[in-house]
Amino acid sequence: MIESYILHMWIPRTVEPRLLRSARTRPAIVLTGARQTGKTSTLRRLFPDHAFVSLDLPTEAEQAEKEPASFLHRHPPPVIIDEVQYAPILFRHLKSTVDASRTRNGQFLLTGSQKFTLMKNVSESLAGRADIVELETLSLAEIHAALPQTSLERTIVRGGFPELYANPDIDLAAFYNSYLATYLERDVRSLANVGSLRDFERFLRACALRSANLLNKADLARDIGIAPSTANIWLSMLEASGQVVLLEPWFSNRTKSITKSPKLYLADTGLLCALLNVRTEEALRHSPAVGAIWETFVFAQLRDRERRAGRAGSLFFWRDRSREVDFIADIGGRLELFEAKWTEVPGSGEAVNLEFVREVVGKPRIISGAVVCRTPNSFPLPNGFRAIPVTELSWYGDREIK
Repeated sequence: MIESYILHMWIPRTVEPRLLRSARTRPAIVLTGARQTGKTSTLRRLFPDHAFVSLDLPTEAEQAEKEPASFLHRHPPPVIIDEVQYAPILFRHLKSTVDASRTRNGQFLLTGSQKFTLMKNVSESLAGRADIVELETLSLAEIHAALPQTSLERTIVRGGFPELYANPDIDLAAFYNSYLATYLERDVRSLANVGSLRDFERFLRACALRSANLLNKADLARDIGIAPSTANIWLSMLEASGQVVLLEPWFSNRTKSITKSPKLYLADTGLLCALLNVRTEEALRHSPAVGAIWETFVFAQLRDRERRAGRAGSLFFWRDRSREVDFIADIGGRLELFEAKWTEVPGSGEAVNLEFVREVVGKPRIISGAVVCRTPNSFPLPNGFRAIPVTELSWYGDREIK
């Protein structure tokens, strides 16, 4: 009975209120994100009266690209158009249709998993007409709201793809093997500058090995045997298709010798664990990469928190020649500091870099500082910092360091 309920349940997404609001106030919505993050399912659930067409079907994509006027005549608004990036020419006709009825909101709801080409077309044709929303995989808060019994380690290994929670019987290894094959065949093969899918898959696996580390493009290129310029292009593709996220360093005029390189993260820990052959909770606990996997997971939860707060571009890291603080949230010029530690009981040693950065930046600028760990309950650390469970990140930040 319980399994039947889980199989047919819907996990509400925190982005849903924004999508409903945008449909009431904007002519078009562009919902981007990696494959299988739930873009199509979310829109079809929220807007059941909209027609639906997918350009994943070659015949529909061909007509949308070659005969866009006929395509829109067959699929008039209000309509959901799935994987719209497969018909770039369609965007100019969407602009004309939107402008002809500019006061009608929610006309076109568009999804796309190739932000690389999608955003170029949106910026050229639908600028000022479309609200652009990104959907990542399920956050810990979303999973726990629907399935509170799901353990933290299980969530990390399984990842956040909604299908894995809608149907818990899915074989994890088979799911991610299929996901990679689909991603390589559908998204990567369509881009002319990828000559070898095998090399590209090796490149993705090399990125997984470096998740939560400083990005060194020359090192990546050397490992795969490709030109540095190719590594740069491929990294941009992984970013644009929602597979990796780059985190930039935070700068201050008072700090010196801070790195200019970003840090590289896989977007979802399920895919990261699959690429690292970490397939069980036991394997996670004994993996030499567990610290990097945990940091990657904490970063995903922080991104979710900042998106919900409407704070785009607020996350950074801090690093000089000898010290690093994993994450800084810059909130109107004042800072929250976070260290990600796999331990259950962090001590004062885990907070030394928080203390160092607070002294460098200046105590008045620091809102709070915390070590995000596996403790079941938060507790104070020396010097006004706290150890907090990752589950508290969704609302943490209203405490002042005294």
